[in-house]
Amino acid sequence: MQAYLFVHFREKTTPDGEQVHFAISRDGFHWEEVNGGRPVLWAYYGDKGARDFTIVRCRFNNKFYIFGTDLSLSYGMRNQYKSSWEMISKHGSKCFSVWESDNLVDWTEQKLIKIGTDDFGCMWAPDIIYDKDNHDYVIHWSSSHKSDNYSRKRIYFSRTRDFEHFSEPGLLYQKEDSGVIDSAIYEEDGMYYMFVKSEKNPASVILLKSGDILGPYTEVKEFYENIKDLDGRFYEAPTAVRLENGKWCLFLDYFGVPGAGQGYVPFIGNSLKEGRFVRSDKDFYFPYRFKHGTILAITPDEYERIKNHDWSDKGWI
Repeated sequence: MQAYLFVHFREKTTPDGEQVHFAISRDGFHWEEVNGGRPVLWAYYGDKGARDFTIVRCRFNNKFYIFGTDLSLSYGMRNQYKSSWEMISKHGSKCFSVWESDNLVDWTEQKLIKIGTDDFGCMWAPDIIYDKDNHDYVIHWSSSHKSDNYSRKRIYFSRTRDFEHFSEPGLLYQKEDSGVIDSAIYEEDGMYYMFVKSEKNPASVILLKSGDILGPYTEVKEFYENIKDLDGRFYEAPTAVRLENGKWCLFLDYFGVPGAGQGYVPFIGNSLKEGRFVRSDKDFYFPYRFKHGTILAITPDEYERIKNHDWSDKGWI
């Protein structure tokens, strides 16, 4: 039996939104807030805000790692970025914010890890998958690059076994007619499936597949055909989890309204290969709208540990 931890941030204009938030669930459908919906971890360094989280349980040392984008719109838009997304795409998040834990409740302080070089534009939305063939982890993210004057975002990757030492970054995926962001890769029956947000042609989340974790990837056209009635311009940050019954929960982050109305919308599918997902809002409960994050399968004991932990020292300070 397994439970679930959803690591995410919140859409708020105050700095406490762009911090690490937890939610937990026994079934993947009904979610409850942790720490009263307040942050459980804080970014004190870099931009002093963090977004777009991923969490992984390392099979080599049984530690947990949270990676996130080093970015605060609450602070930065008013200061160093001069209200310019172009400035962010060139000069934001040169490092990833990282937290480490042995038990999911006692965490190290935020540290900043630099994987790329200053030639990378803002390194957005890290995600992590285990490579069973290479016996290591692939961390991947979206970024623009100085080599083409930051004109198009691509998906890059690096390898690690210990989350302290990383290989030189390489190109994982690029779309010839569009920039791509927000990659999320999953394995099903020996195939790798990657969700990404295509910035145009179409402006939508799309699904790709490959027999190798590093590609080449080809599109699963059935997925887009299934969701094309959505206004794809306003959905991004795909994340998914496979339930114990084998079905997949897919979440797409909706940003088509201002403020707290933004957040994840749920879909259910039988398989990634089939590529058919049905919007299923009525089957889910969220205490508030979660923003860009990742779900980790946890044990019932870990669920209880998170639920019953005293997080009171992690309020707004």
